[in-house]
Amino acid sequence: MWYNFSAMKDKCGNVGQKGKTLKRRVRVEIDLGALVRNYRKIVAHVKPMRVLSVLKANAYGLGVGAYAKALAEAGCREFGVAEPFEALELLAVLRRGGFAADVQILSSILPDEIAPMVKAGVILPITDIATAKLISDAAHRAKKMARVHFKLDTGMGRLGILAKDALETMRAVRKLPNLDCEGIFSHCPMAYDPKDPFTKRQIKLFKSIVASCAKEGIAFRKVHMAASDAINNFPETAKPPFTMVRTGINLHGSFDPNGRKALNVEPVLSLRTRVAQVRELPAGTTLGYGRTWCLAQPTKVATISAGYADGLPLALTNRGHVFIGGRRCKIIGRISMDYTTVDVSDVPGVKAGDEVVCFGTCGRDSITPDDWALLKGTHAYDIICSLGSRVQRVVK
Repeated sequence: MWYNFSAMKDKCGNVGQKGKTLKRRVRVEIDLGALVRNYRKIVAHVKPMRVLSVLKANAYGLGVGAYAKALAEAGCREFGVAEPFEALELLAVLRRGGFAADVQILSSILPDEIAPMVKAGVILPITDIATAKLISDAAHRAKKMARVHFKLDTGMGRLGILAKDALETMRAVRKLPNLDCEGIFSHCPMAYDPKDPFTKRQIKLFKSIVASCAKEGIAFRKVHMAASDAINNFPETAKPPFTMVRTGINLHGSFDPNGRKALNVEPVLSLRTRVAQVRELPAGTTLGYGRTWCLAQPTKVATISAGYADGLPLALTNRGHVFIGGRRCKIIGRISMDYTTVDVSDVPGVKAGDEVVCFGTCGRDSITPDDWALLKGTHAYDIICSLGSRVQRVVK
């Protein structure tokens, strides 16, 4: 007999039949209260700067709808995304909630994307004169003023106007009709290192360009360079001539492991699953693909219902931990796609179906995406964006 599970989903994405609910094995819990507290802490820390919340990639895969609504209710009126479909989805969420807020594309805009974005009122980046002309033409046809920010490449090497061409480009673009050149911004590749001399030179270069603009009577309402790393490590990027900062990862309570933690933010996310089976295995038993772990003595081993398809990095193999029964338990054996084996010798009464906290808080102890990032040699963004599609997103 075949069941139409999609028709039986409840509001949380679980499925059921005849009053019985089949729950997802793995879920990430999102504490919107903690998200809002983090936003307010960032606002207070950089006051009187404006704070732009970056919600690209569907709020890093966690669900832009709930994030945008919570932040807008907390007073956020500046949001950043990477591309047009994200911009339109975010605008729809904000308008349904009755919020008048700015949505800005922070990366690039392609020729065929310009007209719909101008019509929608999305703030667009100017990365070269050719793009500026296309935006101006689209705005003229739509009988609108297009709001734009000059995107300067001061050392990221990815997108934008080269510093040597900045003044000449801005002079030319400002002559084009139907453009409101309200902002100028740049981005730092090394701001996670508070001692990095390259970032210091970037900031100095950017400030010099803004100062040269001012001498020619070119002023901007929005001037921004700091993302989360710079807010923590280069506080001068949250002072004049800057007027705005951008934040993404700090909203989640995470930091780059190499930098300062100037912001007292708290974790927002908790990843949970359940125990699939518990067995007493004899000494000499090897665990998982590659047989990377051999039991030195008889051991109580739990197999938990989450693996790398759910976002557990392979780097946790034989090194990471999870919480079961209120205790920190070591991962033993290679993590596989759907399951992970854990030493539960010190957890009394553990059984199939018991909850497992992969990352999150357990009493006074915690495991965070930052901890996983350190083991993987990456950053928290990579961990959060790697949570699998079958992981249920639960808003608290």
